[in-house]
Amino acid sequence: MKIQLANRIERLPPYVLNQLKMLIYERRKAGADIIDMNMGNPTDPPMPQVVKKLQEAVEDVRNSRYSVSAGVYNLRREMSLKMRRLWGVELDPATEIIATIGSKEGFSHLILALMGPGDSAVVGDPAFQIHTYALVLAGANVIQVPLGNDGEFLARIERALESATPKPKLIILNYPHNPTAITVDMGFFDDVVKLAAKHQVMVIHDYAYGETCFDGYKAPSFLQADGAKDYGVEFSTLSKPYNMAGWRIGFCCGNAEMVKALGTIKGYYDYGIFQSVQIASIIAMREGDQFVREQAKVYESRRDVLVAGLRRFGWDVPMPRASMFVWAKVKPEHLAPYNGKVLDFCLDMVKQAEVAMTPGSAFGEGGETYVRMALVENEQRIKQALRQLSRVLQKVQPVV
Repeated sequence: MKIQLANRIERLPPYVLNQLKMLIYERRKAGADIIDMNMGNPTDPPMPQVVKKLQEAVEDVRNSRYSVSAGVYNLRREMSLKMRRLWGVELDPATEIIATIGSKEGFSHLILALMGPGDSAVVGDPAFQIHTYALVLAGANVIQVPLGNDGEFLARIERALESATPKPKLIILNYPHNPTAITVDMGFFDDVVKLAAKHQVMVIHDYAYGETCFDGYKAPSFLQADGAKDYGVEFSTLSKPYNMAGWRIGFCCGNAEMVKALGTIKGYYDYGIFQSVQIASIIAMREGDQFVREQAKVYESRRDVLVAGLRRFGWDVPMPRASMFVWAKVKPEHLAPYNGKVLDFCLDMVKQAEVAMTPGSAFGEGGETYVRMALVENEQRIKQALRQLSRVLQKVQPVV
């Protein structure tokens, strides 16, 4: 019998990273020591007191039962206290905050709650994959505009809002940005809210890297903008700042109707996050401000080493103010043997240099000549990766 897949699966674009992941797996299985800077998957440990609290909570048999899908109230209250403490944002834990199984799950289910066939959303290009794939899976249309962080970018969004038929329902934003590490200042979000009010359009802001900032920069929250809660929500996560990626704890905060819609979908799909993880996450947010700042310093030092090394290759590499990524434009001569295809370049670097990077083409047409490198390896490993890349780039020859 031939299995017939749903149209939503058929509509998905090819997941270009599958090739890279399989190659990394095969090379490691063969004994290669791949320096993996492909994924923003923290390798540093979480706070010891958070691990201890998790161990204690696991011993309580009550925490092995189903939890509420919205997250326990004390967890949501702690998030509200954090938003007030760090960004001066007032949120009602009961109606304006919902816990999610990481921000990716929450984002995807909110798209399912808001969007459907015939609907459309405006997204920057390049973009983190789920910002487009979630729309496709919901049967909605994606309108991509060249990415930016200024008035001209908002003007491009406005032209899309005015020209598309039917009118788009949603703007998806992400600052600090993945993959490009582009950042914004507070005035940008003030203008976003004005745009949303003018066109009566919803906003979702992905703030996953909001606490991983460098050089004294502090990434603003969308919810700090006056009137932001009237038009949108913001997703955040404990994955990156607290080194808790595998724990799967995130939040959707802001507009009460949008939060309620996400809660409705989640009520059908899941029974909530393991309660012991939620209890430990309360400790992370309550006691972890200094830990988060120190972890950002670690990424800042790694950033300095990596950017300096890549610039010695002749690559165009902006100095990121935030996120855990470096976004680098590969020198044309280094892409030439691969007919300009950055995916083929990245595959060959795994084979020859034993270094894994993400091809920018995985994030859209705007990333075709770029690579994204995650700051997850320590400084010595980053220096080793640079030496291995340098050796290969001096004599780049594609491996067939």
